[in-house]
Amino acid sequence: MSLTARDLMTTDVETVAPDDEVSEVLGRLARADFNGFPVVDDAGAVVGIVTQHDLVHLFQTEERTLWLPIGLPPFTQTLTYAIDVSWDDLDLGIDLAKNANRPISEVMTADVVTITPDTDLDTILDLLADDERDINRLPVVGSEETDDGRLVGIVARQDVLRAIRDGRRESKR
Repeated sequence: MSLTARDLMTTDVETVAPDDEVSEVLGRLARADFNGFPVVDDAGAVVGIVTQHDLVHLFQTEERTLWLPIGLPPFTQTLTYAIDVSWDDLDLGIDLAKNANRPISEVMTADVVTITPDTDLDTILDLLADDERDINRLPVVGSEETDDGRLVGIVARQDVLRAIRDGRRESKR
């Protein structure tokens, strides 16, 4: 029996909406044990994906590094990001304020690679190991006939590694 996305996927997926604000999503990422969210519309269709890299990239300048804790008051859980800052042009506060209320749709990756529940393990491995794109998670969308392309799960690189490890252990018994 060959593994498919259905065997590997997590079905309880945390998502964000295209109009969620950057500051809200950064706060959610600070509390999450993963580093990105699928972006879904009101119908549940995947319209993008947003990662820590996408969000932190909003505040990148050059020359120096500033360690910035991101979180929500009372800042009991924060995530520290290294942000390059030019000390000659310290407008990071302005950048933070300017970008905090931007909708995620402006910073997300809209060209999302998705798979279906029937996608086989070899195809999933090819996508996760692709040299052109740095993919860590693959949203799983239902077929057009049954789920109208809605998000039904997600397969993370860690899920695939765990399944391969478990399969190898089983074969040694």
